[in-house]
Amino acid sequence: MISLLAKLFIRDHKKTELPNVRNAYGVLCGGMGIFLNIVLFIIKLIAGTLSGAISVTADAFNNLTDAGSSVITLIGFRMAGQKPDKDHPFGHGRIEYVSGFIVSIIIILVGFELAKTSIEKIISPERAVFNTVSALILGCSVLVKAYMAFYNFSVGKKISSSSMRATALDSLSDCVSTVVVLICLVLSLFIDVNLDAYCGLAVSAFVLFSGIRAAKETIDPLLGTPPEKEFIDEIADTVYTNGNGSILGIHDLIVHDYGPGRTMISLHAEISEEADLLQMHDLIDNIERKLREKLHCDAVIHMDPIAVHDETVSEVRESVLKIVKDIDSNLSIHDFRMVKGQSHTNLIFDVVIPFEIKNDEKAIKEKISSQIKNINENYYAVINVDNSYV
Repeated sequence: MISLLAKLFIRDHKKTELPNVRNAYGVLCGGMGIFLNIVLFIIKLIAGTLSGAISVTADAFNNLTDAGSSVITLIGFRMAGQKPDKDHPFGHGRIEYVSGFIVSIIIILVGFELAKTSIEKIISPERAVFNTVSALILGCSVLVKAYMAFYNFSVGKKISSSSMRATALDSLSDCVSTVVVLICLVLSLFIDVNLDAYCGLAVSAFVLFSGIRAAKETIDPLLGTPPEKEFIDEIADTVYTNGNGSILGIHDLIVHDYGPGRTMISLHAEISEEADLLQMHDLIDNIERKLREKLHCDAVIHMDPIAVHDETVSEVRESVLKIVKDIDSNLSIHDFRMVKGQSHTNLIFDVVIPFEIKNDEKAIKEKISSQIKNINENYYAVINVDNSYV
């Protein structure tokens, strides 16, 4: 159904890389989520009232909060689609994450309330009455929620939305919780135990888990997460392909995320120190334009000239790289230069230390410096430490 509605109401629906198309998908799925969740809330509330099952009623209010979540998600996508202004020059894309976080807080609060109600039922039990209509309603609810999980997963993958993926996981957990409620309701025919209250407690646990997971999904990009490897590979491929052999290496790549579809890239591109400056400037401009066209992001590239045909520099650089790799294979170097003086030679370079390496930066620098002395006692290491942001 979502695919059909997308064809009918979203212009250029196949071009999901376009921000306006992406926002249209978010609004469409949000509207569909509101409608389906309100329908489920009404029929489950009726089923819960008829059967007297607190677990069914709890599941109904879970759907109501899902509808509220869809409203906030829809508003978030609408606001995220606003154009940049003087107060927000990088656009409003991160509102999608903020709206997702608000939704997750609501889900967590509802989960606590459902847990409280279920515990009260455990202390003061009331036997649930099995009702065939209620059981059928819950069965249909499972199918509807499974469909919602499917289209949210599908669209979330299509438009690369963590908010949509979180909604899909929430729908999937709803499927599981509703199945548990249904099983509990059937077992009440054969077992004289207050399973309903315990089942309501289980549903509240699912709601809490979904809320915490959704919170993490939305907080992470606000704090800053590394880009996906596929995206990094695309950047590198675009730079090298359009560099026509003049780009000898790239480093200090940083992806600045201002919300889905609003990305800025900065990187350093190594070129030969003998290359024509104006030609390289023109080449870099062309690469920046290609990145903008292909990946729909703004790019800033800094040129780093390196010695290519100086055999001494090349040999010493390889020796230093071996020293660094022997200390830890995950370390790397770039921007290597040799500055010769009358009494000594400075070896100036950057060492990239990934975050997973727990060794002290000072200790790593001292170890490299001491081993460089073994190459030549007149070599002095001037080391700058970089972190890897990809």
